[in-house]
Amino acid sequence: MTKMALAIHGGCGVMAKLDLSQAEWEAARVDLGRALKAGWDVLTAGGSAVDAVQASVVVMEDSPHFNAGYGAALNTDGQHELDAAIMDGRTLAAGGVTLVRRIRNPIKAARKIMEESDAILLGGDAADAFARSAGLEMVEPDHFTTERRVRALASMKAHVAAGTAAKASEAEKHGTVGAVALDQEGHLAAATSTGGYNNKPVGRIGDTPIIGAGTYARDGVCAVSGTGKGEYFMRYAVGHEVASRVKYLGETVEQAASQVILADLKPYGVGAGLVAVGADGSVAAPYNTDGMFRGWVTPEGKFFVATHGEVFEPSEQHAMDL
Repeated sequence: MTKMALAIHGGCGVMAKLDLSQAEWEAARVDLGRALKAGWDVLTAGGSAVDAVQASVVVMEDSPHFNAGYGAALNTDGQHELDAAIMDGRTLAAGGVTLVRRIRNPIKAARKIMEESDAILLGGDAADAFARSAGLEMVEPDHFTTERRVRALASMKAHVAAGTAAKASEAEKHGTVGAVALDQEGHLAAATSTGGYNNKPVGRIGDTPIIGAGTYARDGVCAVSGTGKGEYFMRYAVGHEVASRVKYLGETVEQAASQVILADLKPYGVGAGLVAVGADGSVAAPYNTDGMFRGWVTPEGKFFVATHGEVFEPSEQHAMDL
């Protein structure tokens, strides 16, 4: 029996403390804890890493505090175009959706594509139709809209008009959610879901649904889920790059992940972060921004969540209530 491991992220960025109220920061941490518990419950019951990462991501897709599913970013036309992907490290099977507008939980559609389709990636209306035929819950596009994202879109448009887009806060920009896990059988999996970034061009596709870029898992090596400026994650094939450093250079997951996020991407000045778990159960969560929503569970079952430098351990009663 292998030592289990689970880590999640809810996006990285400037994350100025004043962007959210204290109550909103606390609520986001509670939902991070709920996402961890959902995945950890799967693992401790003997479930698969794939089931665990999906369970964690679904919780974050249903939370208004993260940019995925409910609460997702709006494009320049004020519409949602959602992306998600999942990968099974045991077989290298993978599935993804992009530019979807009506699937309540895009990560579930990615899982259905992985298991029931000859394709790996479906987009737009075709992906929505596939999900509907697969029996997944469908919603009207405005289901995903929150007042916070409407304000963020207006703010980003104002920044663009003023030529100050680069100075926009994380609350006005982007975010992603993801999970990585190692199950009792030694299998790895990764899952990622996002709404992209506020005021993105219509039809823009980021790294999240691109296997090897924002999402990657390979048994015996590691599983990776990324967050940040997706165009650079695609250029560097970040998920695969981290795995390659582990496999071919013999680096630890921490060394490989830190090299890519803190060194390789540094010259570009772009926000980036990821969570990764190794075949040995080790966990890494580097980021080069002011903060990153993140959480992990130790092999002993202790939960930890964080947004900035301070790490929070939910009380025993709090953990029971999650």
